[in-house]
Amino acid sequence: MDFIAQERDRLLRSTTRVVGTVCALVSVVAIVCAVAVPPLPLIGGLVCIAAMLASLFFFGRSGAVWWTAAVLATGLGALAILFLGVDEPVRPLIASAVVPLAAGGISSPLMAQRGHPLGLGLTIGAGAVVIVALVWASGSVLSGSVNGVVLGWVLIAVVAVWISRSIPRVARRIYSIGTAHRAERQASETEAQRRQGARLLHDTVLATLTLLAHSGVGVSEQAMREQAAEDARLLRHLRLGATPQPSQSGDYSLTREEESPLGQTLESVKQRFGRMGLEVSWHGTGQVLLPSHVLDAFLLALGECLENVRRHAGVGEAHVTIVHDNEMVRAMVTDSGVGFDLGTVSAERLGFKESVVSRLREVGGDAKLFSAPGSGTTVVLEAPR
Repeated sequence: MDFIAQERDRLLRSTTRVVGTVCALVSVVAIVCAVAVPPLPLIGGLVCIAAMLASLFFFGRSGAVWWTAAVLATGLGALAILFLGVDEPVRPLIASAVVPLAAGGISSPLMAQRGHPLGLGLTIGAGAVVIVALVWASGSVLSGSVNGVVLGWVLIAVVAVWISRSIPRVARRIYSIGTAHRAERQASETEAQRRQGARLLHDTVLATLTLLAHSGVGVSEQAMREQAAEDARLLRHLRLGATPQPSQSGDYSLTREEESPLGQTLESVKQRFGRMGLEVSWHGTGQVLLPSHVLDAFLLALGECLENVRRHAGVGEAHVTIVHDNEMVRAMVTDSGVGFDLGTVSAERLGFKESVVSRLREVGGDAKLFSAPGSGTTVVLEAPR
C-alpha cells in the first residue's frame, strides 16, 4: 500500500471516529432530555453508548475489523435496551431521540471499510437491523425517524465514496504540480549554469583569445603568458571537477576568504592592468569591509569595466573613484576615450549586461553607464555593504 492509500485510509478512520462520536453524544443528550426512559434501561443504554465511543476511538487508530464489530454490537445493544426498556407508547419518542445514533453513530464505520469485505458486510447488515428496529419502534415505515435514519446512511455512503475518490485525484494533481515545479527549477538552474559558463568564457579564455587575435597589441609578451597560464590553470581545474569561486565568473580563484578589506584587493587589480598597459589612478581613502560574495562581484565588475577601457577607449589611463556610506560602496570608472552612442549597442552583446550589471544585481547592487561619442565613458558601480 502506497503512501497516498495509507493517508486516505487514515483520514477515513479519523472521519469515522469524529462523526460516530458526535452523533452518539447528540443522541445521549436527546435521550436524557426526553425523560422517558426508566433509570435501569437508561443506565444500560448509556453504558452501551460509552462502550461504543471507546470502540470508535480504537477503531480510529487501527481500523481493525474487530473494532468495527464492537462499534456495531454496542450501538445495536444500546438501541435494543432503550426500545425494550420503555412502554410501547413511549417508543416513538425514543426512536426520535436515537436517530443521530442510528443514522450517524452506527453507520459511521461504513466510511472506512474500503478493502474490508467482512467489515463492509457487517456494517450493511447492522444498517438493515437498525432500519427494522426503527420501523418497529415508530410503528410506521414512513415515519420521520425511519426517513432520517435512511437519509443518514445514504449521506455517510456518499461521503465515503467522495473522500475515497477525491484523495487520489488530489494526490495526482499535487504530483503533477510538483513535477512541473521540478522541471521549472531544473530549467532555471540550467539557464543559470549556461549564463555562468558564458561569463566564464567571456571573462577568461575569450578575453585572452581576443588579445591573441589582435597580436597582443599594447600588451607585453610576459603579460600575455601570465594571462594564458591563468586561463589554462582554471580550465585544468574545471576539467578535474572543481567549482570556480566565486560562482559568478571573471578572474576566478579556487580559494576565498569570508571577509576581506577592499583596500587590500584594489591594488591587485591595479597591478593586473598595469601589466597590460593600462594605468589605473585610484581616488578616495578609507578601509571598507565587504562580505566575501559582494566583494567578489564588485571587483569582478570593476575589472570588466577596466578591461573595456583598455580594449575600446583608445587611451592608456583610467580613473577609479571609490566612495562609501553606511549602506553602499560606489566606484566611478572614468576614461577620456573615444566614447560611443549607447543606442547603437546591439542587444545581443551581453558582455557589459552579464559581467557587470547582472553580477552586481545578484548581490543587491547595480551599475549605470554614461557615454557619448568623443566624450569618454563613465560607469558607476554600486554594491551593498
